Amino acid sequence: MEIKITSLDHIHEAAREFIAAMGDNTVFAFYGKMGAGKTTFIKAVCEELGVTDVINSPTFAIVNEYRSEDAGELIYHFDFYRIKKLEEVYDMGYEDYFYSGALCFIEWPELIEELLPGDAVNVTIEEQEDGSRTIRFDAPED
Repeated sequence: MEIKITSLDHIHEAAREFIAAMGDNTVFAFYGKMGAGKTTFIKAVCEELGVTDVINSPTFAIVNEYRSEDAGELIYHFDFYRIKKLEEVYDMGYEDYFYSGALCFIEWPELIEELLPGDAVNVTIEEQEDGSRTIRFDAPED
């Protein structure tokens, strides 16, 4: 599936489209260059899911936990950019998050790729020459 974001004014529409296509999947691995818009898009998705907390990149904390005010569901937002060794990810108990059934949105998954669940959905965000963003992922089969 491909979603185009022509401007930040349309990011929430794109987030709703993404949510509608998520299916029963819970782990989403967001790939993209620095500045591609991974955090901004995840923030919009969390807001559309009913998160009212301040949503920002967990670069230093590695994981932020949010709760959807609508559904009461937990959402975990990871940023593995600063990970130096996989032992750090083992030490944080990644399995408890990835296999909890809660939504997991992961930035910089390429640094921990071997630990991702087999059913993780790979999402790629690319900035286009005109400044728009293209989001590509495999929508689950119904």
